[in-house]
Amino acid sequence: MTRPYIQKLSFTLLDSITDKDAMVQEQVCSALCSLGEAQPGETLHACEVYLRQHDKLAHPYRTKILRAMETVLSSHIQELDKDTAGVVILLASSEMTRTKELDCDWQQAASSVLVAVGKQFINQVMEEVLNRFQPGVLPHCSVLYTLASLSVSNVFGMVPFLPSILSTMLPMLGLAKQDALRVVFCYALQHFSESTLEYLANLDQAPDPTVRKDTFSTDIFGAYDVLFHHWLQSRDAKSLGQILEAAVSVGSRTLEVQLDALLVALHAQICVPVESSSPLVMSSQKEVLRCFTVLACCSPDRLLAFLLPRLDTNNERLRVGTLQILRHIINSAAAQMEVKKPFILSSLRLPLLDTNSKVKRAVVQVISAMAHHGYLEQPGGEVMVEYIVRQCALPPDEPEKPSPDGEDLAADSVRAVSIRTLYLVSTTVDRMDNVLWPYLLEFLTPVRFTAALTPLCRSLVHLILKRQEAGADDFLDQYNSNANLPSPFAMTTRLLVVSSNPYLGDGRGAASLRLLKVIHWNIHPSLGQRWETTMPVLLEYLDEHTEETMSLKEWEEKLLLFLRDTLAVVSDNTWICQLSQEMCKQLPSYNGTPQEKNFLYKCIGTTLGAASSKEVVRKHLRELLETARYQEEAEQEGLACCFGICAIAHLEDTLAQLEDFVRSDVFRKSISIFSIFKDRSEHEVDRMKSSLILCYGHVAAQAPRELLLSKVESDILRSMFQCFNTKVLGIKVETKDPALKLCLVQSLCMVSQAMCSSVQASSFHFSRKAELVAQMMEFIRAEPSDCLRTPIRKKAMLVCTYLVNLEPALEEQVQADMIQSCLHSVMALPPEAEGEDGVCQEPLYLDTVCALEDLLTSLLRRNMTPQGLQIMVEHLSPWIKSSRGHERARALVLGACLLQFFLEHLHVSTLVPFHNLGLLVGLFAPRCADTWTTSRQEAVGCVYSLLYLQLGYEGFSRDHRDDVVERLLTLKEGLVHPDPTILFHTCHGIAQVIAKRLPSDQLISLLLTMFDSLGDPDKNCSRAATVMINCLLKERGNVLLEKVPEIVSMLRAKLRDTQEEHILPAAQHSVYLLASQHCEAVVSSLLGSPLPFDSHTCALWRALAVEPSLATQVLGLLLEKMSRDVPFKESRAFLLGSTADRVATLLPLAATCALYEVLSAPSSGTVVLELYPQLFVALLLRVSCTVGVQLPRSLQGKERRSTSPARAAKNRDPCSSAVDALQALLLRGGSQDVLQSVELEGGWELLRTSAGHEDGVAQLASAMAKHAGPRLPLVMKALVSTQSSVYEIQRVTSTAFLAELLSSNVINDLMLLEPLLDNLTARLKDSSASVRRLVLRGLANIASGSPEKVRAHGPQLMTAMVSGLDDGDEPHSLVALEAMVGLARLLELVEPWDLRLVLLHTAIRIRPFFDSEKVEFRTASIRLFGHLNKACHGDCEDVFLEQVVGGLVPLLLHLRDPQAPVASACKFALCMCVPHLECAELAAAFYKYLQEGRSVHYGEFLNSTCKHLMHHFPDLLGRLVSTNLFYFKSSWDDVRAAAPMFTGFLVLHAEPEQKPQVDLEQLIAALQLLLKDPVPGVREKAAETLGRLVKFA
Repeated sequence: MTRPYIQKLSFTLLDSITDKDAMVQEQVCSALCSLGEAQPGETLHACEVYLRQHDKLAHPYRTKILRAMETVLSSHIQELDKDTAGVVILLASSEMTRTKELDCDWQQAASSVLVAVGKQFINQVMEEVLNRFQPGVLPHCSVLYTLASLSVSNVFGMVPFLPSILSTMLPMLGLAKQDALRVVFCYALQHFSESTLEYLANLDQAPDPTVRKDTFSTDIFGAYDVLFHHWLQSRDAKSLGQILEAAVSVGSRTLEVQLDALLVALHAQICVPVESSSPLVMSSQKEVLRCFTVLACCSPDRLLAFLLPRLDTNNERLRVGTLQILRHIINSAAAQMEVKKPFILSSLRLPLLDTNSKVKRAVVQVISAMAHHGYLEQPGGEVMVEYIVRQCALPPDEPEKPSPDGEDLAADSVRAVSIRTLYLVSTTVDRMDNVLWPYLLEFLTPVRFTAALTPLCRSLVHLILKRQEAGADDFLDQYNSNANLPSPFAMTTRLLVVSSNPYLGDGRGAASLRLLKVIHWNIHPSLGQRWETTMPVLLEYLDEHTEETMSLKEWEEKLLLFLRDTLAVVSDNTWICQLSQEMCKQLPSYNGTPQEKNFLYKCIGTTLGAASSKEVVRKHLRELLETARYQEEAEQEGLACCFGICAIAHLEDTLAQLEDFVRSDVFRKSISIFSIFKDRSEHEVDRMKSSLILCYGHVAAQAPRELLLSKVESDILRSMFQCFNTKVLGIKVETKDPALKLCLVQSLCMVSQAMCSSVQASSFHFSRKAELVAQMMEFIRAEPSDCLRTPIRKKAMLVCTYLVNLEPALEEQVQADMIQSCLHSVMALPPEAEGEDGVCQEPLYLDTVCALEDLLTSLLRRNMTPQGLQIMVEHLSPWIKSSRGHERARALVLGACLLQFFLEHLHVSTLVPFHNLGLLVGLFAPRCADTWTTSRQEAVGCVYSLLYLQLGYEGFSRDHRDDVVERLLTLKEGLVHPDPTILFHTCHGIAQVIAKRLPSDQLISLLLTMFDSLGDPDKNCSRAATVMINCLLKERGNVLLEKVPEIVSMLRAKLRDTQEEHILPAAQHSVYLLASQHCEAVVSSLLGSPLPFDSHTCALWRALAVEPSLATQVLGLLLEKMSRDVPFKESRAFLLGSTADRVATLLPLAATCALYEVLSAPSSGTVVLELYPQLFVALLLRVSCTVGVQLPRSLQGKERRSTSPARAAKNRDPCSSAVDALQALLLRGGSQDVLQSVELEGGWELLRTSAGHEDGVAQLASAMAKHAGPRLPLVMKALVSTQSSVYEIQRVTSTAFLAELLSSNVINDLMLLEPLLDNLTARLKDSSASVRRLVLRGLANIASGSPEKVRAHGPQLMTAMVSGLDDGDEPHSLVALEAMVGLARLLELVEPWDLRLVLLHTAIRIRPFFDSEKVEFRTASIRLFGHLNKACHGDCEDVFLEQVVGGLVPLLLHLRDPQAPVASACKFALCMCVPHLECAELAAAFYKYLQEGRSVHYGEFLNSTCKHLMHHFPDLLGRLVSTNLFYFKSSWDDVRAAAPMFTGFLVLHAEPEQKPQVDLEQLIAALQLLLKDPVPGVREKAAETLGRLVKFA
């Protein structure tokens, strides 16, 4: 059974080798090593089988297994049998050479296994390794590494193999090319040498003493030769040429002999780097070149035979010098070189391919010389011309590559030299005309020559003019005979397109147009006369402007107009169709130049618009859709413009092609292709959709208005939204791509604008209007409110502006949502940047604001009534009152704009009231004191407009001017930069104007609106409101008698919301006057104040306590109101027993808050002393019945929005108000000590919370017993009577108060103990578990309050506590918890006989609580278990021993409990338990490790404990292990980790004969599950324990 068992343990561990935690992996390896220590052979076999079966196991994990095998082998190699060694050798060899890639750790681990086996089985290892070390084949690096390591680890076994190894290795050294392999070869040679020396140094111990050094010397020296003469070779040095010392005489007899050496010396002189600025050097070079001229004249063949081969070298200096010489002899020895032209031309083949700038410049100079001497007229000359053009096409700003020798380049670039050369050759070398014409035309259309267009066009213009002067005009004939020449349509397209960006490439626009002008006859015979008048206008326009001053858009329009005019002049459909075809053909050529491609699209649209062949139009439009590069933004715009321009003449065909494309397989196929690339698919498809949507927008914008309306809904909009919306499983899903959104909005803007501009727009019923508005609102709401990056919101508002003017009218709610969304999208933006003049400089922001103004005025135009105006202003109102100045300024600017618009368009046919004037004036008037100057100015303007609107509604004409109202303009001038005094004086004057012109029926609405401004975030506006209110009351107060209650209510509300000091005195004065005349109404109004009371309302309440007689009446009235109504209402959910949902009733809550304010007044002290008992009991019960009670829902929202955080926190819930009132009672009733004592203990905070209420009551009772004993009898009498209250919480509070009194001896002194004890015992049958729990707490309190009375009442107390343990069926009964705590307190004070009766029952009952999820239950039960052990002695010990043994495992494991109180309780309980086990060694260990305050090394302690347990109680092994198995599933990580560790230590110290006690299958299965635990520490302990199970093998 040993092998299967070990294999099972090993496989279990090996399955966890892939654990993601490194520590677990290390523990698994350690456990494997532990298995190997006991059963090395079986463990190695298991590892080998596992690696073989798990062929795809990752390399790092294979490495760890191999390392473990190496560890086992290193310790037990002597015990290894030959068969096992063979299996391991094959495995390690396979692992080492499995992959060709180098994986150092994996291959080194396998190599180490071979080395470890090789210490004992060298022959078998070498047999396997040498099989992988064959002659003529480079070995795996690891094979060499293994041989090297074996030579060190087993010198005597390995050295005999070295001669054959070296003889095989030496031929391989020449094959090793890679550095990595060479390093390993060197490593092997080093170790072979070291092992050989060690062998020779210990010949007396060697198995073969006849071995000598010379046996290896030949091979080693051969390796040395390869290493030092081939692998470490040095670089060749360069030699310098000789300097020419003598002149060469022409015709000298010695020349033939000296010529070769002479040419070498002269050539070297030219090729040597020189300082070109030195006159001496320049003179020397000229002399050398003159020598070459002489040599060229006398020996041209030998000279060329010397020079031309040197053109093939890649050396820059040699090539440049040779080219310099060649140019010189072409010019100076033309006659001698005449017959050598073909030879010289062919020799330039390689220099033409050189990319070096110096070589290029030299080549261009040689070609220039060739052009002057007729070389380019030879076959191959065109190649030279093309080379010049290619250099002209180099980028203008191409950086010159620095020369490797540091030489400075010439000032002129290659491109500049080439341009000059091309122009000079074409203008000054007559013999080149036939070479360049028409060959240069071939370079016009290829895109790669774009940068050379300007010089090309100039040269061609010169050539054409020269030919025209000579009367030649044969281009068309040449075009027909030469397929390489561009067609007239190709040239027209190319030259027109490159002219769209005219200043690029040294002014290629003008050059292209001039070329087009001179070649007009070849374009079309009809164009000559027309272009003679139109072309100069374009050229003149370019001369008048620069790249900075010219408008590119305007220039494109001129070119398109020129094209339209050209097409009209030609008026040949065939010609036009051919031109459009060529334009479409050239489109791909401009993929790298978006602006030019965009313009080409416009040209195509213009050309197709002029074509009369519908088939051609449809064909090209479809091709454009199929081939467009939709991912390019510029191309999207160009394609759309093309379709829009085409739609002017071909609307039906354009729409049909768009529709067909959307439905076609091409569109669907494109989408499916995109879907292959998951990361790109959505973006690519959206780009295609964007383009199609833009196409529809431009089509609508350009389409004839008389045809548009019939196509809008049926074709254009339907198709646009079909592209915009995507359906997934039949559900419409809108895109989130901002670019697609912008395209849709932009297109809809064009569509809606086009619809509105139609003459039939007024009678057109647009059924999709609401849908489009809703879509625009979605876009606007989706825009970020913290920045303005895209014009989406501007465009969307423009769309809505146009749509508003169409029928049908929008629904009111839709219109309101639209206004709110648009306002928020603009108003909420951060402040915009301003210029030096204070004006915003951001064009996008200004355009967006203008769009918003247009939208709002469009909406107002449709409802030019006071109600319509009010609707618009109501939407602006929140922004006018904003706390942010820039938002207020924006809103007032908009408001002024709307009012001015309304006033300018006001037409009153009948006299009607301006019924909302007061509301509007009240909104704008306080803003006249705004801190922002702009806001003040606009606010006065708004009031001005409103008052004139009132005059208009009264019947005055529009041009009427009222002197009173006109005074506002004078006052407005004083608001630019006023100081506070002038500012509020001006506001007073504005209020006087308003008072004189405001109708009486609008006054109250004006005042109520201004009351809203009292809490304005802008202090200036708040002060202005008070000034204006006072002024209005002074001027018009005689009509406000009936509105006093309403004014008081409004004033109270505003005082609550503001903290400004200037408002409170005025409000107090007003309320005081009202209270003196209408006291009852004032009190009623104050009781109706929102809760919690703000500081101003509190101040008003305290004012009612000034007079004692009034205070007595108020206190009596408030007590009556507090107790008259139920304290709270219970929701249906609470009644059904689900969750507590109690809501306070308003009247008692308000009365409680008012009571606090009255009691807080110092003048109420006398009245409080008289009513102390009644007030104390009433407020304590009020506290109890409001614990956990919520504010009414009507107040919760206001509470969350409270602007007074400190006050809100104080009175956040109904209970707080009652606690505050109780504190005020104690303070006014002379019980300051009680108040302070409870405060120091934190009792008041506890009293307010459901969780701490009982503790708070207890602290209050304790403080009362200590500091207010004489008041207790009356208080107790009142409280006892409340224990029958229908409210459970009141019974709980009174019980908690009375229970705490039992902890004080004052109750015994007052002779109240016995009746109080009987009263509490009777409450054990209360239906409330909380009451019963508090009763138990009170009974236990006797142990501290009256300990001498415990023995007298022992049976009664123990019976009560035990009944508490069995209270209810809940697993976590708080009554049971209280009983456990109480028993622990009482055990030492009761009679032993009373304890013996309940001991066993109590121990059994508390056992389940050891593993409770709640820390309090674990702590209490374990600590009580310790107390039971402590109290148990005599006869009960034998009965209790079984409980001790059963609790041993939980107590030991819970030492690792995450909660410190539980661990501490376990220490105590274990120390109390150990005497019952009667094991001195175990007791000593417990006392050593479990001392309170000492940190426990848990593993050491547990190891020691298990050692003693297995030594003294071996029969407990099975029971202890099975109990540990239960904790394998513990919810606490540390406990779950401790359980397998406990098990492992038990197995470690158990004797093998105890094996039958343990179910190994169950244990291993449980440990396997733990190996998959999410916590690394648990997995680590499980692996460690698995390693120890080898003991039971």
